[in-house]
Amino acid sequence: MNQSEKIVPLLPLRGILVYPTMVLHLDVGREKSIRAIENAALDENLIFLATQKDVNVDQPTAEDLYTIGTLAKIKQTLKLPNGTVRVLVEGLHRAELLHLQEQEDVVNVNIQVLKDKEAHDLEEKALMRTLTQDFEQYIKVSKKISNETFATVVDIMEPGRLADLIASHLPLKIKEKQDVLEILDAKERLRKIISFIQDEKELLDLEKTISQRVKKSMERTQKEYFLREQMKAIQKELGDKEGKTGEVEELRTKIEQSGMPQETKDVALRELGRYEKLPSSSAESGVIRNYIDWLLTLPWTEATEDILDVVRAEEILNKDHFGLEKVKERVLEYLAVQQLTRSLKGPILCLVGPPGVGKTSLARSIATSLGRNFVRVSLGGVRDESEVRGHRRTYIGAMPGRIIQGMKKAKTINPVFLLDEIDKMSNDFRGDPSAALLEVLDPEQNRNFSDHYIEEPYDLSKVMFIATANTLATIPGPLLDRMEIINIAGYTEIEKIHIARDHLVPKQMKEHGLGKSKLQIREDGLVALVRYYTREAGVRALERQVATICRKAARILVTEAKKKVVVTDKNIEEFLGKKKYRYGQAEAHDQVGVATGLAYTSVGGDTLPIEVSLYPGKGKLILTGKLGDVMKESAQAAFSYIRSRASELDIDPEFHEKNDIHIHVPEGAVPKDGPSAGITMATALISALTGKAVSKEVGMTGEITLRGRVLPIGGLKEKSLSAHRAGLKKVIMPAENEKDLDDIPDSVKENITFVPVSHLDEVLAHALVGVKE
Repeated sequence: MNQSEKIVPLLPLRGILVYPTMVLHLDVGREKSIRAIENAALDENLIFLATQKDVNVDQPTAEDLYTIGTLAKIKQTLKLPNGTVRVLVEGLHRAELLHLQEQEDVVNVNIQVLKDKEAHDLEEKALMRTLTQDFEQYIKVSKKISNETFATVVDIMEPGRLADLIASHLPLKIKEKQDVLEILDAKERLRKIISFIQDEKELLDLEKTISQRVKKSMERTQKEYFLREQMKAIQKELGDKEGKTGEVEELRTKIEQSGMPQETKDVALRELGRYEKLPSSSAESGVIRNYIDWLLTLPWTEATEDILDVVRAEEILNKDHFGLEKVKERVLEYLAVQQLTRSLKGPILCLVGPPGVGKTSLARSIATSLGRNFVRVSLGGVRDESEVRGHRRTYIGAMPGRIIQGMKKAKTINPVFLLDEIDKMSNDFRGDPSAALLEVLDPEQNRNFSDHYIEEPYDLSKVMFIATANTLATIPGPLLDRMEIINIAGYTEIEKIHIARDHLVPKQMKEHGLGKSKLQIREDGLVALVRYYTREAGVRALERQVATICRKAARILVTEAKKKVVVTDKNIEEFLGKKKYRYGQAEAHDQVGVATGLAYTSVGGDTLPIEVSLYPGKGKLILTGKLGDVMKESAQAAFSYIRSRASELDIDPEFHEKNDIHIHVPEGAVPKDGPSAGITMATALISALTGKAVSKEVGMTGEITLRGRVLPIGGLKEKSLSAHRAGLKKVIMPAENEKDLDDIPDSVKENITFVPVSHLDEVLAHALVGVKE
């Protein structure tokens, strides 16, 4: 046997490793290990310490042990009460396990003692000095190793022993410690330990940085907590609720009691949870709070109970508005059905008529008669879809659309909701607001109206929507299809006088501080006011003139000390100046080449005189008066009809080769278009060509074909009212419009004779003077 080889007992170690020169206490519990210690005591107290690869193996074999271990000497043994033995060992040398001899009571091993390879050169000294300095810095950073340990390290001169001792104090894993144990070259071992120490120092620096950050964060959190607790205590002393916590609880209670659908409630509570976690200074906190406030302020279940009394509703509507029978009838029908079913969806009405006829005030009266809240939203000039449907919450300054804002103002789920000036909407690159209204005004869809800001479905099915418009021409077809159209024509002279006497005069007298004892406007004064100072379909200008009279009367009462002012047709010019209009637009005499047409405009009906002049030429047809394409085509059609029937109409068949014809419609600055001037132009042309005068008392409206047929037109009621205002006695109209005569007030029918015609021959028979009917 080689002198460096020995046979000694084996002591397997679990989770621990002993370096040479290292003194350590070991607790031994396995029977074979205790016998190994006892056998070692019989022969020089030497024992081989080998570390197990797997700590869970109870009876290790040669494969379970690292082959490089430590030859140690047992310095002391002590039996403990629990049966284990505490042994003090001192590492002597590195050794390699050559062979394992397993017996029944003990395991012996053949080992070969290994010696360190030391060079004792300058590089080795430099590595020792570097290691010592790094170890000193490590001790300062870690604060887990005492200064006395460093004092013992400084005095060591052997490089291998220095490396082993420092490695024993480093927090290395068993595998890393085993790697150090297996290195025999002192220089390489020193480098390995230097690398370990530097890695540990970096880790300790990172731990220190993290620890400082955490400490600062904890200090800040503790400070905030302390300040919040102080604030709570102060608020409690002052009797206030406990800051944000109290606010969140209050909001949670409101959400639970709001009556909103469960899906919406879940969203609101989720947003409230986010709001609670965010600091008050956060911008998002304000956005979420604003959103929750909107959800809470919207009505979800609050509703007014409809006053289902048809008689009472009729009284209110009649009291507030004179005439307008169709609208009143429709509202009363809705009430009657509601009284029977109590489940009818809110109707969607569209009141169409000229300005000043009372569309908006009528909607307010409907709300009063139903006992519902009233809300009005003006759509005039709206050209952005988000004005109707709202902005997404991701945008700065986002707001719900006008529909949701209106519902917030209404405070109930079943108001009368007025969409004013629906025909004045426009569109641009930001979308089409009229398309956004399709969902609002569709009874099948508005149960789940979606606003971009609210995002959750909102029920509009119980709302009674009323839209107003001056004309249907600018309302898109799909939107028009969803509404029930009710036309409100202008008022007759008799209706205007009635409205002025019962509504406008009392209202203006009250606003101007005048009682019945101070101002009186007699019936003849009202008639003069309507005839000579206003010319409109509605009563807005009439109200302004009444206000003017009230102001003048107030000044007279104050400055001239009169007790009462009386306004009559004789002195009305003192208050309003010279007459603005001549009552009746009818011509003073029957004239050749002049026919009176009836036109329909967005502000009601109007008379439209058409003049024809002939002079020598080559058959050129000149049209003036800012006419649209349709009116120009009507003139061409009339001209062609006359040429085709010239001989039958007693007109020179060659008239178009000898004369130029000029057709003019006065008020050239006002654009005019439409097909209903066809028979008027033909009559004026035939009058000019035959020399027969057109009756001054006749007005006419109707479209003409090349065969002379008269086709139906629209707006007969408005045109009839303009004929009545103009003082005409006869109105020629298409036979197919006879059904519209039911809409014309009796006061107009009493003064005007309506003549239904199917062909131009019938028109001429009634319009031209001297032609037999």
